[in-house]
Amino acid sequence: MPERADRLGAVAREEGLDAVLVTEATNVRYVTGFTGSSGLALVGANLRRFVTDFRYLTQSAEQLDGEWSREIAPDLLEQLVARLPDTAFRLGFDDAHLSVKQHARLAGLLPDTVELVPAGGLVEDLRLVKDAAELERIRAAQRLADAALEDVLQRGLAGRTEQAVALDLEMTMRRLGAQGSSFPPIVAAGGHGALPHAEPRDVVIPEGTLCVIDWGCMLDGYASDCTRTYATSADVDPRDLEVYATVLKAQRAAVEAVRPGPLGKDVDAVAREVIDAAGHAEHFGHGLGHGVGMEVHEGPRLSRQGEVALAPGHVVTVEPGIYVPSQVGVRIEDLVVVTEDGHEVLTSLTKELVTAPRA
Repeated sequence: MPERADRLGAVAREEGLDAVLVTEATNVRYVTGFTGSSGLALVGANLRRFVTDFRYLTQSAEQLDGEWSREIAPDLLEQLVARLPDTAFRLGFDDAHLSVKQHARLAGLLPDTVELVPAGGLVEDLRLVKDAAELERIRAAQRLADAALEDVLQRGLAGRTEQAVALDLEMTMRRLGAQGSSFPPIVAAGGHGALPHAEPRDVVIPEGTLCVIDWGCMLDGYASDCTRTYATSADVDPRDLEVYATVLKAQRAAVEAVRPGPLGKDVDAVAREVIDAAGHAEHFGHGLGHGVGMEVHEGPRLSRQGEVALAPGHVVTVEPGIYVPSQVGVRIEDLVVVTEDGHEVLTSLTKELVTAPRA
């Protein structure tokens, strides 16, 4: 944690800021280690102030190291402003997360000597590259999620409802030690799988089709994310098997393209080329992937708009899909770390088409 605050302080100085006000809860946790729901951090080159309320008196003392000036107050913003210098001071604020109402109140509390400067994204940019401890937490989250799905599949797919499988998956991840799901699991069979963000229904999963399962867990503050598509019996329509083979080919090619250097849009194009050549350009409408860390959706993006070059320590999903309306949906997703000389796939489950047992 001290290194993170040092890095943010250095970035603030490079941006011509005397300090950065960190207000968004995930960013506060990243910079300070504090996991509570109420806290503000003020970080400069030689400034470390943290303000929270009485509820977190003990927790903040346990979680913050000694470099932080820790203050307890009923009004966090008012307390923060009270000790700002009365000389010219440039204060960066997170314009991506601070609400208009909060900004107006902050501006009203500040003396005329303090200039508010938009500085959104500074912490998120630091979060892009994961350190060794972060990578191990993400690996552990993915291992747990993989084990949970393997356990759930033993109880079968066909004959159970999508909702029942999704609930089983959530509870199994919890039972194995997860803090919770990193997002509500997707379980979608047949034509319902053609909805990329389908919500599980109280509908029995039939035999003779494909079933998309997209899931992840939170563990020690870090997320996992994975998708697999399963056959519900041996007699799947050849049309659907062809779609599966195309997505698998695209996914493998894209994973191989993950390394330091390419832009996110370059890796996206690798998968898109395979899917386009198979005649399914119109059926792959989302980006190839996204970053994963303290949040399940963060930078960098693997998409047509992905302008960030991949670098060692980035953690991204590689998840091409084909979605034929009312017919079939297939998505295959791995969680991948960019390494110094290539990549590391964190997902352990096979990508070959597996026929799940019947319930």
